[in-house]
Amino acid sequence: MSWQAKILGSITKLTLKRQMGKSGDVVTERANLEKMTKLTARQPKGESAEIGGVPGEWLTPPGADDKRVILYLHGGGYVMGSLDSHRDMVYRIAEAASAKTFMADYRLGPEDPFPAAVEDGAAAFRGLVASGVPADKIVIGGDSAGGGLTIATMLKLRADGDPMPAAGVCLSPWTDLSLSSPSMVTKAKADVMLTPAALGFMAENYLKGQDAKAPLASPVYANCAGLPPMLVQVGGEEVLLDDATRFADKAKADGVDITLEEWPGMMHVWHLMAQFLPEGKRAIGTIGEYVRARTGG
Repeated sequence: MSWQAKILGSITKLTLKRQMGKSGDVVTERANLEKMTKLTARQPKGESAEIGGVPGEWLTPPGADDKRVILYLHGGGYVMGSLDSHRDMVYRIAEAASAKTFMADYRLGPEDPFPAAVEDGAAAFRGLVASGVPADKIVIGGDSAGGGLTIATMLKLRADGDPMPAAGVCLSPWTDLSLSSPSMVTKAKADVMLTPAALGFMAENYLKGQDAKAPLASPVYANCAGLPPMLVQVGGEEVLLDDATRFADKAKADGVDITLEEWPGMMHVWHLMAQFLPEGKRAIGTIGEYVRARTGG
């Protein structure tokens, strides 16, 4: 682990971990996350757009291949996160993949509970296809809740008979909203960002009393047969470690071509800190290579 990762881990543990979920108020939690991410990210210019009725923005780095598109679903526990909080990281992914990237501003709970986010993910993908982008040139990606949403979106597309994207990319995915993974306990102290209590707060506000083990909410309980290839990256010191490994095992058993990368010592979605972390830059570089390979370039 780099010295930068050690320092940032300590700072995050003293700030975000102490705050997250403690207020009991979604508006306050959103503001806290936005404040934190503004300290660690640049703000490249995006182009506002609406795809398939879903608002968002295009992030198009110089030299991006117009025929390669990423649909990105940001993290934030289904109740937080925004275009602003994730713009820096998503732009870096777009650069690494040399891809036009649409970051969807999908609906959040509790105002719009499950399955609104899944419906928006599928609608955005369908909008891209309707605009003339071949399905096999689109990669759906996301982090944390957005990683789980990436899988759920593909499950819904499969169920509705839509064409599949070229691949999925999941960064520290939250795949079990019932909080049943062993690492919720075994990594609770080591995780410098998330706590089971904070995740429980988010799940409650997203589900609003619905089944936490419904496959479109918790893809670890889904039949994954027929899903496209996936890259899953997860930190070795996060409570969602087993959400990633359990899902990867399930998907592999269902016949999915899945690549699981466990990054030793890394925190939850360390990619967000790529401005400072060499591990973040390397992980994003790997994502770029994967996207290019899966979309024919």
